[in-house]
Amino acid sequence: MKPRPSLTLLLALAALLLAGCGAMTAQNPSGKYTPVNAVAEGTDARVMLKGADVVAYFVSNKFQQGLPQFSSRYEDISFRFASAENKALFDKQPTKYLPEFGGYCANGIVYGIPWGGDADTWKMIDGKLYIFGGQASKDGFEIDEKKNLALAGSYWKDEVAGNNSFVQRWKRLIFRVPHYQSGEALAKAVAEAKAKGGAAK
Repeated sequence: MKPRPSLTLLLALAALLLAGCGAMTAQNPSGKYTPVNAVAEGTDARVMLKGADVVAYFVSNKFQQGLPQFSSRYEDISFRFASAENKALFDKQPTKYLPEFGGYCANGIVYGIPWGGDADTWKMIDGKLYIFGGQASKDGFEIDEKKNLALAGSYWKDEVAGNNSFVQRWKRLIFRVPHYQSGEALAKAVAEAKAKGGAAK
């Protein structure tokens, strides 16, 4: 007997959830800083930004990979640093160095979607660290940075912060925000902004 389409969909979703259990655990710690763009690595259940040194953005103005020997824990999340000095700075004042929106792509949060975020694509805005899911996402965000900061801040506060990243992601992939743009539409908008000499570079 062939399963009904609705049952097939439920089975597929269950399989996806089971396959993503490790990622779900890594991204959803029980502390105040949640959800986060973290991965499980070895015996460590959650490594922030795949081990990128969050302090390096602030003190060296660059992306640097952290090392396991310089590691700290904050809100049940592991942070790695390129040096003992950076680790000491973080330990003294951890909240100063936390990436906005849990380290997820800031442009994704504009649409209420906590997804992606490449540690080597970033921007400092008013002394805060924003991570992006590649240059195209950063370019899209910069078309109207002020508006997008406000939208992302609102969705993070009202929907994402403190909630399960996977549930929120699927919710907003199915029930899209009114201003949603596909990757194709966003790329077109970026190209138009560049042609007009707009903010996207």
